[in-house]
Amino acid sequence: MKLLLIGSGGREHALAWALAKSPKLTKLYAAPGNAGIAEVAELTDLDVTDHQAVTGFCRDKMIDLVVVGPEAPLVAGLVDDLDAAGIKAFGPTKEAAQLEGSKAFTKGVCDEAGIPTAAYGRFADVDAALAYVRAQGAPIVVKADGLAAGKGVVVAMTLEEAEDAVKACFEGTFGAAGAEVVIEEFLEGEEASFFVLSDGKNALALATAQDHKRAYDGDEGPNTGGMGAYSPAPVMTDAVVADVMRRIIEPTIATLARRGTPFKGVLYAGLMIGKDGPKLIEYNTRFGDPECQVLMMRLDSDLLDLILASVEGTLDAAEARWKDDAALTVVMAAKGYPGAYEKGTEIRGLKPVGSDGPAVFHAGTKRDGARVLANGGRVLNVTALGETVRAAQESAYRVVETIDWPEGFCRSDIGWRAIAREDKN
Repeated sequence: MKLLLIGSGGREHALAWALAKSPKLTKLYAAPGNAGIAEVAELTDLDVTDHQAVTGFCRDKMIDLVVVGPEAPLVAGLVDDLDAAGIKAFGPTKEAAQLEGSKAFTKGVCDEAGIPTAAYGRFADVDAALAYVRAQGAPIVVKADGLAAGKGVVVAMTLEEAEDAVKACFEGTFGAAGAEVVIEEFLEGEEASFFVLSDGKNALALATAQDHKRAYDGDEGPNTGGMGAYSPAPVMTDAVVADVMRRIIEPTIATLARRGTPFKGVLYAGLMIGKDGPKLIEYNTRFGDPECQVLMMRLDSDLLDLILASVEGTLDAAEARWKDDAALTVVMAAKGYPGAYEKGTEIRGLKPVGSDGPAVFHAGTKRDGARVLANGGRVLNVTALGETVRAAQESAYRVVETIDWPEGFCRSDIGWRAIAREDKN
């Protein structure tokens, strides 16, 4: 099969690496890709926002399947346009992708399906939003309604922080994403990520993970797109997974199917596991980044087979197998991220990703002749397996030490929560 992979991040490098293992794959293209993806795919500078150009490329190259990695093309309706052209694509339609594209849309689905989630208010007016915040008090969570590259959520521990977050949304800090605001109660517990595949009717549980959103050690500093992750998440026991499937995932899929907008693709539930059981924080409609990297390291099935089952509606007959080992990834970012950072600095000491052992998945990189240059905020994902999270952590940080990139930084404590659990047992 000939595939086109859309995206350029660490998630897409991990997907490309996993897809390249499939005996069904004959040719892999990536648009736009990065220096790491170029090791397993042919890169094309196709403008993925030009859906007509993407469709034309697929026809010219006789592409059998398009795998859409990031959320923006999904919310923009790329899958709809490919479907209309008779080209198979993995991912939800524009309407179904509103589960990620609009916090308010997701809250509406939760209300309709009786899904446990945080109490909330939805506002298109700054004064009404501020009045709600003042009435509720802090801590409280302020979310830009639309896509904001993982940075449109503020967990405000004081009333002043909450007011500032509301004002920032309506003043345009997050562009159109902040035109509406969803304000939620603060949930207490432990966060976890849970991934499933759906074919519009059936749901296949994949795996669990936990990530680290804050920029610095000890969960300090500003929120980021993610500074590291590990899988599985110890808090997601078999009983919790079964509860989430029954009360959150299956009602969501059934509700969208009943509305006439069935969900196909990856459904990524951000959960809070508290004393009242699991509650939905938010949905994403694609693999997480950097969670995808740890999932792909643990996956023991053919990824392409699973994707095809989702596209073709046969997930009820599919099985996802996983390595027993834990996986952990450390994000290396450009100094200054998530604020201003420098591009174009050289990274030395990188080795091609093999089929076994630790892997350095590229995110914001580009090639300049023989040199690899940083080309983004989050630049590398150093990923390793281990019998325990601690073992995986030690393996990943050994590789970090071999990478020569003075202009980069990373957290030194990825996996701390799981390791603390391991040390108690």
